[in-house]
Amino acid sequence: MKKSTKYIIFIIFSSILLSQEKIIFNSASPFSFKDIITNLENLDKTEVSGLLKLPKGEGPFPLIIGVAGSLDWGEHHLEYLDMYRSMGIATFELQSFSSRGIKSTVGSQVNVTTAMMVLDAYKALETLTEHPMINKEKVAITGWSLGGGVALFSGWEPLFRKINPKIKFAAHLSIYPPCIAQPENLKFTDAPMHILIGELDNWVPAKACEELVPEMQKVGVNINLTVYPESHHSFDRDTPLVTREDAYRTVDCRFKLRDDGTVIMNFLNIPMTTPFRQKIGLALCAKRGTTMGGNPKTRKEAFQFAREFIGKHLLDN
Repeated sequence: MKKSTKYIIFIIFSSILLSQEKIIFNSASPFSFKDIITNLENLDKTEVSGLLKLPKGEGPFPLIIGVAGSLDWGEHHLEYLDMYRSMGIATFELQSFSSRGIKSTVGSQVNVTTAMMVLDAYKALETLTEHPMINKEKVAITGWSLGGGVALFSGWEPLFRKINPKIKFAAHLSIYPPCIAQPENLKFTDAPMHILIGELDNWVPAKACEELVPEMQKVGVNINLTVYPESHHSFDRDTPLVTREDAYRTVDCRFKLRDDGTVIMNFLNIPMTTPFRQKIGLALCAKRGTTMGGNPKTRKEAFQFAREFIGKHLLDN
């Protein structure tokens, strides 16, 4: 190999290394929101990591923290992050699953929970706002499905006030989140929030978000909702529709979320504060078998909306 060729390869390889960085930080593994609100100080530490990728340029850059769903990171998630970097926004791929040795939570939803991932997201935010290449005033969060719930409930005031009231996300984009746990306390961040969900979603029903969002708007929360017609769960995938026989169909589930983070079963009024109780609560209202897959029209519209929403709140002065 010629010396000049080796030099070019070295420059390319060095550029790749310099543009991405593994970030490691301490979090914990609370099962529920209640564990965060009432017992955060006593939780054992959990080491969590993520991958920070920088766009071209000198920085410091705005940042978006991405949170995957129950199947962990998928190709369509990374497409969004590629798009954000092309806009000049740094991205962070939160690795809540692999950091705990988990590949999927489909069918159980107990090994890695929304509470764990919300805490991870804020601990990542704490760490990344100290990074010299990141503009700490311009950090947004986005997520899909389970991660969509993280993007939504990271804006719930009882949680973020307990974790760290001194930091906040500049915007929350929640893509097909579970809205079935509906807070009695509707105090949320004053940062802009938006939910994208499919009309035909039977994994996390759009109807639940249509019930929750107007109640939040009534008390002044800056949140809006887009429901895409003829669209199922994971409408932004570039894949055909498939049935997941192991996944929970939660169309008939609604749970109360108390101020202290306790989620209450909708039939027996029992707190779902342990994995066993959560399984009972879901068994009483959920069935198995959900549909997921892409809708080409909705996929295009969702990517365009994400570009405009995130661009507006991270790039516009």
